[in-house]
Amino acid sequence: MLTTTEDTQAKLLRATYDIGKTAIYSAKVDPRFQYCLYVPPQIGPDTELVVCVHGTSRTSFRDGFAEFGRWNNCVILCPIFPIGPLGDGARSGYKYMQEGDIRYDRVLLGMVEEVAANYGRSWESFALFGFSGGGHFAHRFAILHPRQLWAASIGASGSVTLLDTSRDWWVGIRNLREVFGIEFDRDALTRVPVQMLVGDADLETWEITHKPGGTYWMEGANDAGRTRPERLRALQQSFESAGVTVRFDLVPGVAHSRMLVIDRVQDFLADLLRQKRSA
Repeated sequence: MLTTTEDTQAKLLRATYDIGKTAIYSAKVDPRFQYCLYVPPQIGPDTELVVCVHGTSRTSFRDGFAEFGRWNNCVILCPIFPIGPLGDGARSGYKYMQEGDIRYDRVLLGMVEEVAANYGRSWESFALFGFSGGGHFAHRFAILHPRQLWAASIGASGSVTLLDTSRDWWVGIRNLREVFGIEFDRDALTRVPVQMLVGDADLETWEITHKPGGTYWMEGANDAGRTRPERLRALQQSFESAGVTVRFDLVPGVAHSRMLVIDRVQDFLADLLRQKRSA
């Protein structure tokens, strides 16, 4: 069969922009948001999906996970939730899952569906990692959509949502159905392997202390602890009380540095991938 010039050009474009460290794409589900990828040279039935969510700086984890993706046969999806999608300069909407007309959990699920279709896959579940602001997102997404995950790694979240049915969202989960139209699925969450990690020197509180009048202030906003390690320990206890197995990594000598904990995240995911593929 003859190869047309158009076919050749399409293959060159795909090899240049859609394989390896890809270009940045607007999401079809909502073009206000973008994503980039690392895509290994060959994608097959054993290729898994790992989603990595940035912190407040919006610095992507794509390059830091590219080698992991290559050698562990994973597509790495890095959503980009820019500051101020509603035109107000707000920085933290994605951390709490909703902002105006935006449901960030649905945006991510739309991105996953789009990437799966583009690369001929159908991922029933994926691994999710987030650090700092991404840690906010990761544990709240796990609460809302545990059936979508085969692993969750939650790094240095500044505030936490505990599995507390006596308090409203975002401090607790009492009104989950009213806010999101979702019932909390405790059994599904217990089947998700969870890692929580934070540096033992990650002790600054200026950015994470909620004050009356603040956008996300509510009663109980600071009750989980003063520092990130304290709040993550409270989240660990909350998850474990619900029956979730949690690996907790308190990383010695590390402050609020995403790249100094990334090796532990990759070790956690690599171990789970080996178990998953041998099952």
